[in-house]
Amino acid sequence: IAKQLESNDPKIKRHALKAAIMAMLGGEAMPRILMQVIRFCINSDDKPLKKLCMLYWEVVPKYQEPSSDEVLRAAAGGQPVQRKLLPEMILVCNALMNDLNHPNEFVRGSMLRFLCKVKDEEILGPLIPSIKSCLQHRHQYVRKNAAMAVFHAHRLHGDTLIPDGPELMEAFISAETDIGARRNAFLMLYNESEELAIQFLAKNLDDVGKFGDGFALLVLDLTRKACRRDPNQKSRFVRVLFQMLSAESPAVSYEAAWTLISLSSSPTAIRAAAVTYTNLLNSQNDNNVKMIVLERLEKLKGKHSKILQELLPDIMRGLSSPNPDVCEKVLDVAMALVTHKNVADVVTTLKREVGKTTQESSDSSEEKGKVYRNMLIQAIHGCAVRFPDVAESVVHTLMDFLSSDGGMQVIIFVRAIVEKYPDLRPAILTKLINTVDEVTNTNVMCICLWILGEYCETSETVKDAFDTITAQLGEAPFIVQPKDKKAREEAAAAAAKGPKLVTKNVVLADGTYATQTMYSEPKVNSALDNTPNLRKMIVGGDIFLGSVVSSCLTKMCLRGADVGLDALTVKSMTVNSLLTMCGIVKMAEVTVSAQKSSLVDCSDRVTLCCRALLDPKANAILKQALLSEGKSSFAIFLKSIQGKEAKEESKEDVVSTQADDLIHFRQLKSLTAQAGDLDLDDGSDLARATGYADGNSLLTNELSHVYQLSGFADPVYAEAFVTVHDYDILLDILVINRTPNTLANLTVELSTMGDMKIVERPQSHTIGPLDQINIRASIKVSSTETGHIFGTIVYEDASTQEKGYINMNDIHMDIMDYIRPATCTDEVFRSMWAEFEWENKVAITTSITDLIEFLDHIVSSTNMKSLTPFDRNENGSFLAANLYAKSVFGEDALVNVSVEKKDDNDGKLAGYIRIRSKTQGIALSLGDRITSVQRGLPPKNE
Repeated sequence: IAKQLESNDPKIKRHALKAAIMAMLGGEAMPRILMQVIRFCINSDDKPLKKLCMLYWEVVPKYQEPSSDEVLRAAAGGQPVQRKLLPEMILVCNALMNDLNHPNEFVRGSMLRFLCKVKDEEILGPLIPSIKSCLQHRHQYVRKNAAMAVFHAHRLHGDTLIPDGPELMEAFISAETDIGARRNAFLMLYNESEELAIQFLAKNLDDVGKFGDGFALLVLDLTRKACRRDPNQKSRFVRVLFQMLSAESPAVSYEAAWTLISLSSSPTAIRAAAVTYTNLLNSQNDNNVKMIVLERLEKLKGKHSKILQELLPDIMRGLSSPNPDVCEKVLDVAMALVTHKNVADVVTTLKREVGKTTQESSDSSEEKGKVYRNMLIQAIHGCAVRFPDVAESVVHTLMDFLSSDGGMQVIIFVRAIVEKYPDLRPAILTKLINTVDEVTNTNVMCICLWILGEYCETSETVKDAFDTITAQLGEAPFIVQPKDKKAREEAAAAAAKGPKLVTKNVVLADGTYATQTMYSEPKVNSALDNTPNLRKMIVGGDIFLGSVVSSCLTKMCLRGADVGLDALTVKSMTVNSLLTMCGIVKMAEVTVSAQKSSLVDCSDRVTLCCRALLDPKANAILKQALLSEGKSSFAIFLKSIQGKEAKEESKEDVVSTQADDLIHFRQLKSLTAQAGDLDLDDGSDLARATGYADGNSLLTNELSHVYQLSGFADPVYAEAFVTVHDYDILLDILVINRTPNTLANLTVELSTMGDMKIVERPQSHTIGPLDQINIRASIKVSSTETGHIFGTIVYEDASTQEKGYINMNDIHMDIMDYIRPATCTDEVFRSMWAEFEWENKVAITTSITDLIEFLDHIVSSTNMKSLTPFDRNENGSFLAANLYAKSVFGEDALVNVSVEKKDDNDGKLAGYIRIRSKTQGIALSLGDRITSVQRGLPPKNE
């Protein structure tokens, strides 16, 4: 390296200086290189070499090593060791001064920036006059960095080196015109002389908006700092805060709004800040900015809901965002602000947005359409439940979407409205009868038929609904005829072949030849498309829908005589229903479908319906149950949902501290406290400071993440402390040299297994005898999967020149570090369960004998949340529950627990736990986790 530094080629010098810097960062002293750099590099005009020199001055030792006698005297309690600057550093200071007086402004500015990293008083002292002279330089780049250098020197050694720093900076900032230089000067006044900063701000209140964004953010910091220390100062800053609310920079206006809210709770200030937030919400394109602003609005909602209600139309404009997460957050905030006064406007806006989703279905917002439409329907549902006045105006609009992707949400909403508001039933039932032929989803059709069977209570609606359903069904049999089956197979085969490519030569009008290419597609048999949707579903083998149809027709026949239909009509309806039910059972027996296992249940259900229509005794027993208990059970279900929502709302308003609770001021307590006098605030202080409810849990948590990598008898002992930060894993490896020799080029070579990538590999180090060192490594994680980290420690013995290798123990990364409990609706859970293709089935083998206790153990061990409500006081022999969680990478984890307590198995639990996910890794890793923890409860700590 020393030889290369003497070269005349700047490239070779740069390469050598880089090598020297890397070696010194690795622990090498390299004392000979300092003089070589001073001789051959310090006066070079090569700009990259000058930059490398500055890096070299940062890492090079600048002081002489103390002698052994001085160290012994200091250890014996004598005079402390005095640091002595290396003689060579005088030459370095002279070179730095030359650069500070260099005619090139870039060289001056770079040197001033470098001086902001120098902390040694002996080096900075001779340079202070040159730094002060740079404040008067003609170029703003030099002045800007000179202001930062003055700030740095005054902060470290203000009393000795530059005691007049604040006054100097006050004169500088008054005459300065550059935005950056003024900002740096104000930064120094803000930190070193707050009163001078406030005085400058008071003189230039009208010009703050012209001083740039950086200056404005510093003013906001100064405002918060001064007002928290002395609340009486608020009046001095109110004017400038209101000015910054309308700043062009979104960062300044956002910070100004946040500052205003934190310092004042007056309605005027809150309204101005909220207006600023809504303007940012509607003017910014960045989705992250929108989410942050919505979080702020949500916090304001708790204490200042009346003010936000005035701005609700502006908040609803955020629904124009193409991002569904932003729209969901806007709806969450808006629905909490809906009142009797604004509900009509909100519902009008929501209906307009629902209409837009159908118009945009062919545009680029296709992916947003389905999810967004479901959100809007849920929001409208919530408004209709809370404010019955708007239910009638929205239900007819939403029923137009029964055949769309959001049909399930619409029909659930309609079902609840029909039960809660009897006055709206006739109009809703008439609309439903007219639109049932448009329904294409099987689950939506089932609910439509249930509503018609339960709530048609007049002779007209019963007759219309029965005629519509039977017309949709057609006549039995509900089996695909051989000729239709053959036609379908031929059409499917033709469609599978795709369009045919036909190429031929043609003569154009001008007599030239050309090649013409045509696509010929098979004709689609339009006769198949004329089949009603309900008949298509039944003929397609939907056994469950067939049983629902049978139940619906039976209820209408039983209710026909009660609502005033004549006996002949009821008789005709009964005969048609029986023929239809026979056809459905025949279809279930013949058709091969995925619901073949439901054949027995369907047959029993249809048999029960037939007996209720034919046997007078069965009619007397079953009529009341069929016509009344369904509605009553549904009403109880709706009440339970309302009770659950009321409990969740009451949880948000839990008072944590009562008005007459005792407040402990530790600073005011007497130092001569009596024995046994406990400080009741110790625990809460510790919890607030550490973030842990229990003071001992911090150490326990750290020790659980310490992994021993090598043995105590190995020449090098190593252990790693693993910290998981969502996407990153940080390894802090402690390496101890247990030999009496120096180990050179010691490297920890790491490898990973799984979706992990090493970002920062450990560097080589030299460790002295019986010395230790901490080595850091960074690993990036890309998916939720159990991974392994393994590797080898490689070193050279400096005395024997022999190489040594130590294989380290594996570090097993737990999937629980990435799993977070989450919640979702039952409909979303079922749709994801049907969509996800990876499933892991785990048999239950456990020593736990209580069902609830076993479920709680699985939930706590897997960081999941149970979506299934149950009564803990019930003593049953079977339990089924759905669990849900999300990973930090946004992956969904679904778990279904089906467990049974068998009396013939000594009361032991049996069953299966099924895990489903979109990726294989999370399904397998969760399965391994459940297998390892399900056997029994962990021992309780005494």
